[in-house]
Amino acid sequence: MEFISQPIPATKRVALVAHDNRKGALIEWCSRHRELLQRHRLVGTGTTGSKIEAATGLQVEKLLSGPMGGDQQLGARICQGEVDLLIFFWDPFEPMPHDPDVKALLRIAAVWNIPVACNGASADMMVQSVLMEREFEREVPDYQGYLAGR
Repeated sequence: MEFISQPIPATKRVALVAHDNRKGALIEWCSRHRELLQRHRLVGTGTTGSKIEAATGLQVEKLLSGPMGGDQQLGARICQGEVDLLIFFWDPFEPMPHDPDVKALLRIAAVWNIPVACNGASADMMVQSVLMEREFEREVPDYQGYLAGR
């Protein structure tokens, strides 16, 4: 497959999702970075987004809850170029039923070459990067070219 360059804009579209045991950590992280996050567009799975809004006052576009398809909605938005960063506080100690959800979201994020943070330390590094508030280029699959060549 060929790749093309695509910009990630200065105002990022940030996806926020957390497993139940990690929602508190994500809310705390969002509170610490509230000033920065309010300058970007936030989207999250339903329960996570609602809890972040209630605790921080940040505006979060809420999709369905994860078990009802919210994780898949985020994956679709990544594929459509509508998510620039994924902050997914997943619980590595969560029982196996969540494993496919984690793998699916991380796989799609890797395919479409978007930055991913899975915990507070990696999320801190991401948002403190000089690239967080300026446009930069990333390589993505040339899916249209791929289809044309089939």
